[in-house]
Amino acid sequence: MNVVSEISGASLPEMARAYGTPFYLYDSAVISDRVDQIQKRFPLVRYAQKANPHLAILDLMRKKGVLVDSVSAGEVHRALRAGYPAEEIVYTADVFDDRAVGMIKNHPIQVNCGSADMIRQFTEIRPGGEVFLRINPGFGHGHSKKTDTGGPGSKHGIWHEEIPECVRLAKECGIRIYGLHMHIGSGSNFEHLSKVAHAMAETDAGPDIRVISAGGGLPIPYRDTDEPIDLDHYYEVWDSQRKEIEKRLGHEVEMEIEPGRFLVAESGYLVAKIWAIKETAAFKFYLVDTGFNHLIRPAMYGAYHKISICPADGRDLGESEPAAVAGPLCESCDVFTQEDGGVVITQDLPKAQIGDYVIIHDAGAYGRAMASNYNTHPFPAEVWIEDGKHSLITPRQSFDEAIGGERLPG
Repeated sequence: MNVVSEISGASLPEMARAYGTPFYLYDSAVISDRVDQIQKRFPLVRYAQKANPHLAILDLMRKKGVLVDSVSAGEVHRALRAGYPAEEIVYTADVFDDRAVGMIKNHPIQVNCGSADMIRQFTEIRPGGEVFLRINPGFGHGHSKKTDTGGPGSKHGIWHEEIPECVRLAKECGIRIYGLHMHIGSGSNFEHLSKVAHAMAETDAGPDIRVISAGGGLPIPYRDTDEPIDLDHYYEVWDSQRKEIEKRLGHEVEMEIEPGRFLVAESGYLVAKIWAIKETAAFKFYLVDTGFNHLIRPAMYGAYHKISICPADGRDLGESEPAAVAGPLCESCDVFTQEDGGVVITQDLPKAQIGDYVIIHDAGAYGRAMASNYNTHPFPAEVWIEDGKHSLITPRQSFDEAIGGERLPG
């Protein structure tokens, strides 16, 4: 039965009373465990902070020797604030902007170039510098078309047929191509993984390649029936191609991996309170005080998140029944139990009552990071669990803070 009353020894009702609902909860032990799993295989691990850029998480990653990826000047700023030296930060975005130009001029940040224009602009930003090339191999894969980052419909990376021209351009500009980066989508399977690794090995970007990046996209078992990823196999696929590149170039080539979701998703929970229970001809709905403004993955991708119930009064819960869980927003798609295309479904949940708590699992990645103030709902609090103790790492946003940057004209 999907009943949860505590996380890593910390009482959920106690935290709900202390911080109010909704709130995000992160279990630091889970993050540490996932980092350890990856570091046993890959010598260089770089965290894709877009999954969850909270300073507490970045601080933990840094302390565990994980490098960091940034997809904006703001994320570079976060990494610096978290104590990362600039040399351990990489900038991987589709464009430069004014703020990114300033960051790269002032800090020795590694840069991934995803277009010929970026190479030209980098020449002006850092003359005589070195870059990675982000490659679009001509195909992609993802758990949703919206997470597919390769192929002719993707804006990411240099189209594979244009690599020779970009290599020539970099040479003319006095830019050294130091590494290759390739990421074709999230949730990619081993068949596609083998294709992308082989495509990396076949890419001729000159003699100076010293590092290849396997990107990210490692899936997690969102459903109880999902199999965990075979990390040993994942490593072997990439390492075999790394060795092929070494043979061709005649020198050592390092390999790094860039996970985001894998490191943090399973650490996170979104905790909300049930405020209304209603039934239609088709569904029983539990209506809660959080919506796609705080966790957009179900509405955007039709993504599945396991849901549990926590009784507010500690009572034993009754038998399970099919129920849908939905939020407070003035949008029909504000439903946590839905499939791609907006089809409402149910999960078997214990019979709950108003005041009980809904626990949405595996919400540590692309949850708070993609949140908004839609309908002027403030951002939720964020809570950290370490050694069985909980602490507030982000206070709940106030209404005034939600509109604090706005001004009347004149």
